[in-house]
Amino acid sequence: MKSSAADITTSVPESDVGEAHAVPGERPSVVILGRPNVGKSTLFNRLVGRRRAIVGDQPGITRDRLHGRVRWRGREFELVDTGGLLPEVDAIIAASIVRQAEVAIARAALLLFMVDVREGVTPLDEDLARRLRRFGKPIFLIVNKVDTAKWGMHAEEFRRLGFSRVFPISAEHGHGIGELLEAILEVVPAPEVPETRPEEIRLAIIGKPNVGKSSLVNRLLGTERVIVAPTSGTTRDAVDSELEYAGVRFRVIDTAGIRRKSRVLEQTERVAVLMAERHIERADVAVLLIDATEGPTALDARIGGFAHKAGKSLILAVNKWDLVEKDHATAARLEAAIRARLRFLDYAPIVFISALTGQHVTQILELAKKAYEARHRRIPTAELNRFFQEFIAEARATTSRRRVRVQYITQAGIAPPTFVLFLNSRREKLEAAYERYIENRLREQYEFFATPIRIKQRLRA
Repeated sequence: MKSSAADITTSVPESDVGEAHAVPGERPSVVILGRPNVGKSTLFNRLVGRRRAIVGDQPGITRDRLHGRVRWRGREFELVDTGGLLPEVDAIIAASIVRQAEVAIARAALLLFMVDVREGVTPLDEDLARRLRRFGKPIFLIVNKVDTAKWGMHAEEFRRLGFSRVFPISAEHGHGIGELLEAILEVVPAPEVPETRPEEIRLAIIGKPNVGKSSLVNRLLGTERVIVAPTSGTTRDAVDSELEYAGVRFRVIDTAGIRRKSRVLEQTERVAVLMAERHIERADVAVLLIDATEGPTALDARIGGFAHKAGKSLILAVNKWDLVEKDHATAARLEAAIRARLRFLDYAPIVFISALTGQHVTQILELAKKAYEARHRRIPTAELNRFFQEFIAEARATTSRRRVRVQYITQAGIAPPTFVLFLNSRREKLEAAYERYIENRLREQYEFFATPIRIKQRLRA
C-alpha cells in the first residue's frame, strides 16, 4: 500500500488561522512540514542553532521526527522536523513518516508548511495545502531558497495556495529568519525561560544497523518516537528525546547505525557515520548494542572504540536476548566471547536485554546513572596522597635501562577521570604494564564504574 499526503485526514473545517495552543507545562511545539527536499532540515538546523538533522540533496533523508529547542528574545519553543511526504517512497517507511507527522501535528501550536520557490507550485504542494488546512492549526507558508530579489518575485506565485501569512526565506543563507521568528512569537505562546537548565545525563545509543537501537529508544520512552522497520539502516538522523527515571533526567540520543566504510556507498549513509561519531562526542554515557543472535563482531569493536577513544562511559547491552535458545551456561559463554573481542572495554558492564519485550531495559538507566556519577568523581588530595603511599611509593617499574619512579600523582580532570603521574626521569616513561597496574588500583579503590581512566606521564623538567 502506498502512502501519500492523502493519508493525512481530519474532519476539522478548512482554515489557516486556527488557534495556537500549548500543552500545560510544556513548551509549545512548532512543526515543519512539506514534501521532500524543500529544505526542512536546513531550516530546522538554522533555527535550532546547530547541525542536528542530516542535510543533503537526496530526497527522503529525514525519516524520523527530530525535536529541538529554539530560543529567541528570551523565549523558547520546541521545533519539530518531519520526514518529507511523498507517495513514491517505500510503503513501510512512507506509512511511518505519515504517522510521525500526524503525531507532531496533533500537539502543534503552529505549522510551518514549506515549499521550494525554484520548483514552483507543484500538485503535491496543492494537495498538502488542502490537507493541512483541515487540521485547524495556524499555518505559515514558508517559501524557501529565496536567495535573490529575482526569486523573491517568484515567491508571490505561492499566494495562490490560499495562506494569509507567507514568508520568503533562505534557510541556507539565513535570509528572512529573524522576521519569521518574530512572527512565530506573535502566534505561539512561548514562555520566557531562564538560561540555566537542569542537569541531565546524555545517553547515546550506538551500534551497527538493525541491532535494535530505535526499538530500545521507543521502549525506554514508552512511545513511538523513531521509525522502526525490518529494513536495516532505517534511522539516519539522531533523535534527542528526554525522559525522567527515578528522579534523574536523561537525554537519549538515538544514533544512525554505523556501517563499515567500505560498504557505505550512499551519501546519506556516509554522513550518518560522521553524525554518529559526533553524537558520541555529545554524550556522557554510550550504550553499545550487540546482537545476541550474532554475537560480538569486529564492527562492534570498532564502534566501541569510537566511544572509548572519546572518553565516554560505556555500557554493553546485548539485545534480542529473548531470541536466543539458552542453557545454564549461555550467558557466560556469550559474555566471555564479548570480553575476548572487546578486550579494551573490560571496564564496561554487560547487561542482557530485549528491547522488544522490555526485559532488563530499565537496568540500562540504573547503570548509566552510576556511570555518570563515576565519571564526574574527583578524589580529594588527602585521599589521593594515601593512595600514592599505599600503592605507588614503594613500587617500581623498570625499563630496559633504568628504574623509573613516580614522585607524586594528581587528578587533572573529570569526565573522564584524568590523572597525571610526575616521574623522576627526564627521558624514560613507565612501561605500559605498570601504568595499567595504577589504573586498576584506581578503579578498585574509587569505583570508577563503566568509565575509562586517562593516565598521563609527566617527565621531570
